[in-house]
Amino acid sequence: MSRSGPPGPGAPDPGAPGAVPQLVLAVDPALWFLLSPRHRRPRFGLPVPATDTVGHVVRAVGLPPTEIGPVHLDGRPAGLDRRPTAGVPPGGAAPVLAVGPRPRPQPTRSCPPRFLLDVHLGALARRLRLLGLDAAWEPAAEDAELVARALREGRVLLTQDRGLLHRGAVPEGALVRGRAPEEQLDDVLGRFAPPLAPWTRCPRCGAALVAADPHEVADRVPPRALAAHTAFRRCTGCGQVYWRGAHARRLDALVARARDAARPGNGAGERGAGGPSA
Repeated sequence: MSRSGPPGPGAPDPGAPGAVPQLVLAVDPALWFLLSPRHRRPRFGLPVPATDTVGHVVRAVGLPPTEIGPVHLDGRPAGLDRRPTAGVPPGGAAPVLAVGPRPRPQPTRSCPPRFLLDVHLGALARRLRLLGLDAAWEPAAEDAELVARALREGRVLLTQDRGLLHRGAVPEGALVRGRAPEEQLDDVLGRFAPPLAPWTRCPRCGAALVAADPHEVADRVPPRALAAHTAFRRCTGCGQVYWRGAHARRLDALVARARDAARPGNGAGERGAGGPSA
């Protein structure tokens, strides 16, 4: 696809019979980081065959369907299956396709949302679990396996791989923005504003935590910790034992920051562009 403009020497005449119709795209600036540099402007034109759908067009310019919100064709709502240039006569006025970003907070099919993270987001998965969120992590899964599990379990697929989100079978997904895990966490919480329940899930495996008697976990806790603490929690999945240790203040700060990021209307990470790959 190329940018629109007057035909140069030897270029086909847009008004000639059989010429490919033109479409004008108006992409919201919040999505410009996903476009190639030459398309990062208020409007640009593309030749779009009459058989192509809106879904084809947005994918072709680099926009995963999971990242776009309201779409309007000449001011009227349009779905991804709409053919934007169908019926446009040769030389006729190019229709305008306006593409907006996903609203924040973004509703999901399950409430609270259940997440599935790809191999590169293990640190983010542990932080989401620390906050009490259902965050499955598949470090060894192939792309097709991730999509199949997301479909089967009704999960939102989180990734920084744009190519994965271009797959038509992805039920719900999000391109995670940010390079550091803290930035990624702000982005996910700002986008979905999920209810948080810190210290209720195991950061290691995601299973539920339950209160444990000191005598019950004495063989799995260092003697110094056993002597200094009376409150312990045990994972019902992997058996890991937790208590308020040396990292408590750092984790408390993480939880406080997360509560602020997850507050509806906060919009954390809404304009961030770091991290996601092509």
